[in-house]
Amino acid sequence: MSPQASFYRPAWLLLLCALLAALALPQAAHASEVENMRRLAAQGDAGAQFTLGFIYEHGPSSPQNYANAVRWYRAAAEQGHAPAQNSLGLAYEFGRGVPQNHANAVRWYRAAAEQGHALAQTNLGFMHANGRGVPQNHATAVRWYRAAAEQGHADAQNFLGIKYFIGQGLPQNHANAVLWYRAAAEQGFALAQTNLGFMYQGGHGVPQNYANAVRWYRAAAEQGDAGAQFSLGNMYKSGEGVPQNHANAVRWFRAAAEQGGADAQFNLALMYANGRGVPQNDANAVRWYRLAAAQGDAGAQTNLGVMYDNGRGVPQNHAAAVRWYRAAAVQGNARAQNNLGLMYFSGQGVPRNLVNAHMWANLAAAQGNSGAADTRERIAQQMSPAQLAQAQRRASACLAANYRNC
Repeated sequence: MSPQASFYRPAWLLLLCALLAALALPQAAHASEVENMRRLAAQGDAGAQFTLGFIYEHGPSSPQNYANAVRWYRAAAEQGHAPAQNSLGLAYEFGRGVPQNHANAVRWYRAAAEQGHALAQTNLGFMHANGRGVPQNHATAVRWYRAAAEQGHADAQNFLGIKYFIGQGLPQNHANAVLWYRAAAEQGFALAQTNLGFMYQGGHGVPQNYANAVRWYRAAAEQGDAGAQFSLGNMYKSGEGVPQNHANAVRWFRAAAEQGGADAQFNLALMYANGRGVPQNDANAVRWYRLAAAQGDAGAQTNLGVMYDNGRGVPQNHAAAVRWYRAAAVQGNARAQNNLGLMYFSGQGVPRNLVNAHMWANLAAAQGNSGAADTRERIAQQMSPAQLAQAQRRASACLAANYRNC
């Protein structure tokens, strides 16, 4: 998993905003305290207005009511209250209590960011990075991420590290990426810990050190980060930075797979198929291949096709094998392309068609698939010159169209 895979604002950011805002709240907002807050808010106290907005948004002392939350956030925001401005920006970004409007979200994030509010600076950077409510501008995103990062905001530090890693909005610099990942990782920020682990594993910006990679992957994995769990599973599988241990690899692959990670689902299926770290079990392998295949993982689609082709873990079904081979083949998976060519050659699961068989074997051979060239030659021996020419034309057109309409 590369740091680029973390280049998104996680869904839990809204909860993070709430938790940060909650620092301004009493430990227990009892009914009498809420009434007092309403009185102060009605008198124009911006802090009380913000707190009342928070109570309406998150409860539990009042029924959750996003429209009322927006009303009080707006009252405080219009007085220049930076946390309220940020909260109002969030309401507009996610369409909670108001129609979703990214331009208005940017407006309020900017108002708070210009007062030095670190979370709003991070949010504004995200909007510029992704072209939400403003034209996409990575340099401006970097400016706001840096402003928040220098205040110690871990999310911004991680985003700034990603920008340095990719080289978006500033010159690529892996050492600086490591610096900012480390700053966030040492605060316990799981995504940054995963990214820092990746840097150590690959020797990007730091000397390659598998033990340090494992250390940071484990820190994030134990917080539930699926990417780190997958990477830690791979370290155990290969014995890099830790003694090789397939049972531990299975443990971490499963943790990530159960969160829906397609790569982890695929690896867990492989462990079941090969009996590594778990008793060999084709039915369980099929289960995990299917989950990954449904997410579009071409390797899983290919292997699921193989399971149907050979009746492993499922009743043999050549038509189903063809369906999964095709799903992977049109994504460019050479093994699936060769297998699909063989199905057309043998007429298993599809009507026999030498032109289609040659086309798919030819495409697989062009990618260097071992055995595909031999498959192609065996098919060609049974074809007329006209059929061969047609198959070659179709392969060229398919490749030019990036496997669409093959």
